[in-house]
Order: sequence, then structure tokens, then C-alpha cells
Amino acid sequence: MTEIAATTVHEAYAFACMRCGYGWEQSYEIEHHVDGDGHAFVVYTADGERVPSPLSTPTCANCGGHVVRIMRAGQVADAQKLLQRRPEPKRAAEPAGSGEAVGADGGPERHHWRLLDLFHRR
Repeated sequence: MTEIAATTVHEAYAFACMRCGYGWEQSYEIEHHVDGDGHAFVVYTADGERVPSPLSTPTCANCGGHVVRIMRAGQVADAQKLLQRRPEPKRAAEPAGSGEAVGADGGPERHHWRLLDLFHRR
């Protein structure tokens, strides 16, 4: 089998695990080949290593889950920036005489935002 043509494109994707909320981005070099018999095949590489197609069965690097949302590049970085700038939400039920809700340790109660919170539609 002789290869007669190859083109390489660069693509990047953002991923969010629907199981644990972990988000990450990865760029790929995608080599499109045609062998001597006219059959097309594709080779994906990431960070210089050959990897399976990110579009077939992505796996969460955090929890190993396979329910992963694939998005355009930049989505995870944008969401993380939004979470860093977002002010803490005011709690509806506040203890009498206090300006904020109290957590189990006696300090102010805080909501821990996860990337997954941004992708759930209510």
C-alpha cells in the first residue's frame, strides 16, 4: 500500500465532562491521507503522539467518564474566566441579624461553582 497524498490541518476542541464537570482543551494535528488504492484515512496527533479521534469516544482525564460534551475551542477558557469574575450569589435564607448565610464552620457559606454548572440548561 503506497501513500500518494497527505494534507495536515490543525484543529482544537474544548471538552466538558457531564459526569464530574471537568473541562479541558486540546489541539490536534489531523493528517488526511489517501493510499495508493484510493482509500482515505485520517491520523490524529496531540502533543506529538498519535491519539484516537477526539470525536469518536472522548474520555474524561479526571474521572474516566465517557459522557463528554465537545465544543469549539475557547469555550472552557471562557467559562473559567467567567467563573473567576462572577460574584458570589446572595442566599435567600439569611440568619436573623446577619448580612450573609453561615456555613457549617461558622464562616460565610459559599457556593462552589463547577464548569458543569454553566452547561446545564434549566
